[in-house]
Amino acid sequence: MHLTHLECPRCGERRPADKLQNLCGCGSPLLARYDLAAVAATVTPEQFGLRPADLWRYRELLPVADPRFVTTLGEGWTPLLRAPAYGHEIGIPDLIVKDEGLTPTGSFKARGAAVGVSRARELGVERIAMPTNGNAGAAWATYAARAGMGATIAMPLSAPTICRRECVAAGADLRLVDGLISDAGRWVAGLIAESGGRVFDAGTLREPYRLEGKKTMGYEIVEQLGWQVPDVIIYPTGGGVGLIGIHKALHELRELGWVEDRLPRLVAVQSTGCAPIVRAFAAGEARATPWADAHTVAFGITVPAPLGDELILTALRESGGTAIAVDDAEILADLRDFAAREGLLLCPEGAACLTAARQLRAGGWIRPGERVVVLNTGAGIKYPETVDVSGLPTV
Repeated sequence: MHLTHLECPRCGERRPADKLQNLCGCGSPLLARYDLAAVAATVTPEQFGLRPADLWRYRELLPVADPRFVTTLGEGWTPLLRAPAYGHEIGIPDLIVKDEGLTPTGSFKARGAAVGVSRARELGVERIAMPTNGNAGAAWATYAARAGMGATIAMPLSAPTICRRECVAAGADLRLVDGLISDAGRWVAGLIAESGGRVFDAGTLREPYRLEGKKTMGYEIVEQLGWQVPDVIIYPTGGGVGLIGIHKALHELRELGWVEDRLPRLVAVQSTGCAPIVRAFAAGEARATPWADAHTVAFGITVPAPLGDELILTALRESGGTAIAVDDAEILADLRDFAAREGLLLCPEGAACLTAARQLRAGGWIRPGERVVVLNTGAGIKYPETVDVSGLPTV
């Protein structure tokens, strides 16, 4: 392992990586830092192709020192699927979907859970707790069970039912909250404060290692494209860990010398019913203000006050990217249109990225001939209500 320390991107403080850490004293998430020169001297890009097809192929750039603590269900190395029919329709012939619906637990959250749980286990954690919009809780409950660790999960009553069932099946202590993920977060904060250190806070960006699992999406995209970067990466953004992670991965790859200086433009996609990042980006602000009355069919991006707002906005601006809010009705229409043309049922968050791609191409922000990667962050079959089957003829 080449992990050297943890660093605060806001105030610059360094923290030791061999002790459990949550937020910096200034309130910012902490980021894991590596001896990248040592990584470059240890491994070359060509060697990854000889390794198992999972995210642990990038072990030199992950925070788990002892392989005995690696907790895995085979997560990672999801396919890049070309979408020529839909891409031609919207004017992006080189449209590619990274399909995270094929990960264990059916969403990209398995990446963060695998690495976060593995590192927590290595550092002696016996029980984790976290708020969730659904998929993250299902993933962390599943991986905690795999690791022999306890899990307390709090999720809104309106979260997808399948995620509730996944948590119960994994033996988690599931609590339902009448409210949003922010309300679930307040309940979890109280639980952790009362636990006297017996429960570890594994909430979004409140520990440094979920992000390290998510960043492997960035490594995979580049490796799967022959160590080339696309022009644009479009990401559905709630808590924003995936977008922050991809941005971190791209910068690590550039520092390693494995990609050229030009990096993709990153796009944060939100719903018009919950768009704090879009509003802050448009106003040129460094922080986002909480979104009132948040609601959207893309439940995974219903995050009215993301903790990582600074990091998301920095990633967008440093990459020359943008933020866009799309309407629920268009999300559902593009979900159906894409499935009919390409044979892949996306989750609503992934479909939101299609709507964004279509609108950004129509407006000229995506230029002719550019290669665009869209992230489908979960399996569409986890959201059966997005396809209306009422009124079908009976024979």
